[in-house]
Amino acid sequence: MFVYNTLTRKKEEFRPLNPPNVTMYTCGPTVYDYFHIGNSRTFIMSDIVRRYLEYKGFKVKFAMNLTDIEDRIIKKSIDQQTTAETVSKFFTDAFFEDIEKLKVRRADFYPKATGHVEEMIQMISELEQKGLAYNVDGDVFYNVKKFDGYGKLSGKKIDELEAGARVEVNEQKNSPLDFALWKKAKPGEPSWDSPWGKGRPGWHIECSAMSTKLLGDTIDIHAGGNDLIFPHHENEIAQSEGVHGNQFVKYWIHFGFLNIQNEKMSKSLGNFFTARDVLERHSAEAVRLFFSQTHYGGPLNFSDELLTSAQKGVDKIINLAVRINDEISKAVDGESTIQFDFKKYYDEFEAVMDDDFNTPQAVAVIFDFVRAANRAIDENPSVSKSFLIELKSFLTKTAEGVLGVIHFSDLEKAGESDLDVEYINQMMAEREEAKKNKNYKLADEIRNKLNDLGLIIQDSKTGPTYKRK
Repeated sequence: MFVYNTLTRKKEEFRPLNPPNVTMYTCGPTVYDYFHIGNSRTFIMSDIVRRYLEYKGFKVKFAMNLTDIEDRIIKKSIDQQTTAETVSKFFTDAFFEDIEKLKVRRADFYPKATGHVEEMIQMISELEQKGLAYNVDGDVFYNVKKFDGYGKLSGKKIDELEAGARVEVNEQKNSPLDFALWKKAKPGEPSWDSPWGKGRPGWHIECSAMSTKLLGDTIDIHAGGNDLIFPHHENEIAQSEGVHGNQFVKYWIHFGFLNIQNEKMSKSLGNFFTARDVLERHSAEAVRLFFSQTHYGGPLNFSDELLTSAQKGVDKIINLAVRINDEISKAVDGESTIQFDFKKYYDEFEAVMDDDFNTPQAVAVIFDFVRAANRAIDENPSVSKSFLIELKSFLTKTAEGVLGVIHFSDLEKAGESDLDVEYINQMMAEREEAKKNKNYKLADEIRNKLNDLGLIIQDSKTGPTYKRK
């Protein structure tokens, strides 16, 4: 299994520190607003990486932080004439609501910055003792020039960065590249006691302290958006390796931007849609398939048309899943006589996912499987229950378990208990009679009536069936 490592700029064989255990950390949201659909790419692709590692038999310990104290939270609290805690609580609850709608599995840990200030103060103190940090009247900064490896993740050189740096407002810093570890309290802002006086932690130290606390000094995988490579992840390395003296992260995974008309989607540019807005127009499964159809590291253009197209792909998989469930209810027991190479599809799925989580190719394998499975059912008048169960098992493990683009439990919940089955069967019979008599106008009218009831009619060699939209 190979993973592209941002640190080394090449694919490397995945060898966790303590197999089969894997430690994984993804930078989560700053809870000052609803997250946009571009942020959800990070949450969904992290979810798929974690799911596939578990599919392969690894035991993943996964943490995602919640930044619940930060300048934007404070600004919003002032604008709304409320407290920073009220703002962060509201949008933390909204975050969990939205990732649940996106079918993202919960992390093992969601550490909040405000719950780990003590660990952050301890880490800053150690950096200060090692000569890597300095205090200027209650503000503590990291001295970038004192850390030899600064720039190794982003490939940036300190001299070039300094030459291109704009003049900083804060002239207390030794260098414009030095970054805040601790910010001196301003009137009315949330603050904590520290050796340097009242204040609050800088953003970068939060992830270093929380990942160390929950996952250890060195972790297997650290993931996040491409925009975090510099300075956030670069600064995390400087902090963590500066304190502990050993490698902070073995494999760095970064997700590409979601663009609108080839421009990065962001709140600062105002060209964004919140995830909850998008989910009012499209299903979570369509969003997940849309992301899966492009490699996680590349840029991806967003549009409603592309999501509508992704939904058609989801529907192909769902149609097979519904068909399998329907066939199982009337299938006979016994060994299958159908020649179907399940191993081929499992091998192909794993081969592409083992190659740096190549989800576009994994989706292609699943669509090949769907076509072959439908053909096998069409061509065999008697299909055994064991064969159908194997078909369902493949979709459950891959399309559902890894990619999360279908959910059998949702299909089963959308049963027929509230439908007038007798009326529907009568309509279906009348439609068949109309087709037999070549009265296609009447057949289409009946189909439209059933569509209005929220049903999709599927014609096949073995006869018509229906399912909910």
